Amino acid sequence: MYRSEIRDPVHGYIYITELEREIIDTIYIQRLHNIKQLGGAYLTYPGAVHTRFTHSIGTMYLADILSETLKRQEIINEDDKVRLRLAALLHDIGHGPFSHLYEEIAIKYLDKTHEDLTKWIIVNSEIKDIISKYGFNYREISELCVGRSLTSRRFLNEAISGPVDVDKLDFLVRDSYFTGVEYGYIDVQRLLNSITVINEHLAINAASISALEAYLIARYEMFKAVYYHRTVRSANLMLIKIMDYARDYLGLTSFSTPEEYSRLHDSSILLMTNFVKEKDENLRKALTLYNLFRERKLLKCAFEILVHVKNKFVSELFTLEKLRREIEEEIERKAHVPPDSVFIDVPTLPSIPLSRYQADPMEIMIFNEKADREKAFRKLSSVSELASALKLYLNVIRVYTFPEYRSEVAKATNEIFGLHQYPNGGNL
Repeated sequence: MYRSEIRDPVHGYIYITELEREIIDTIYIQRLHNIKQLGGAYLTYPGAVHTRFTHSIGTMYLADILSETLKRQEIINEDDKVRLRLAALLHDIGHGPFSHLYEEIAIKYLDKTHEDLTKWIIVNSEIKDIISKYGFNYREISELCVGRSLTSRRFLNEAISGPVDVDKLDFLVRDSYFTGVEYGYIDVQRLLNSITVINEHLAINAASISALEAYLIARYEMFKAVYYHRTVRSANLMLIKIMDYARDYLGLTSFSTPEEYSRLHDSSILLMTNFVKEKDENLRKALTLYNLFRERKLLKCAFEILVHVKNKFVSELFTLEKLRREIEEEIERKAHVPPDSVFIDVPTLPSIPLSRYQADPMEIMIFNEKADREKAFRKLSSVSELASALKLYLNVIRVYTFPEYRSEVAKATNEIFGLHQYPNGGNL
């Protein structure tokens, strides 16, 4: 039974149970108020100051709509609905300062993703006691949060982390709303109401293909207009470097308990002002970038390539940090600029971005109630040319530097990338 309500600017009133209220009131959910959903994107889109907290509440709301759809079909019961709502509510508690930006630090130095940290927090904090008190298995919930539960039915994992899941549906609509970019319009209700389960996988009614294609287009356009926006990436790259240089002094990799981790959020980076008198070289570099960031004096893009094909050099550039650093140093030498003045940015995802634990993240089954049995169930890409086309990879390689070095770095980068059979910036 619902005990209270939260007013959300995107979805309206969202009702919560006593169990959910107890979890929401823990420090692990409350800290999400201090973690921006889109990192430094607010310097480009001033409205983008929404947080992981509202996204988590919104994802829980969409999980409720999907649960009701599946309950009407007698596919799940009330306990399954509770589990799905809890998983949606908790799915992002592992995020660190500035959301996915901190994840680069966690992976590099701790070999942990935000999904790993999510599970760690649940099983080592009071959240497990709250979940257990209400008769649910906290380990199952911790796995379901990241779409990897072995005890839950497979389609429940897909509801949290799948081709069309409640997480993606909320963040696309929410990010579009707060950035003011109108590409994110999706008929969420129609999509969720058209879902069923086939062979333990989520499937969508063929009558809703147009709504599904709109979802695919929205994802593609939002990545181009917001997530991969040149200036957004500049701000985010600076934040990543600041956290990397100052990680020891900010405690970004030295926590040992969930409570210690809960003290890390966006405001932690504001502690940089305490390092003005420090003489450590890494802190000096962090403070330089931090002061520029505060004044919105961002790094400038000197070189850019959009890559739509697979290529050995590109693959290595995206996966090997050592190679990126070697090329950065080569550019610095050739451009005659100081060390640590060149930054290669290589965000990469398919145009409909993949989920880490899916074999084929682009596919979802389509069912046609009116078709013959052998034609009733088809993969989306086999019935939608648009979906098939959007399987192409969208890789972006950019080289950033300080404004005063832009022309020298641009020239040097063009020459160096030419050695790898690339044109002087542009598309491949």
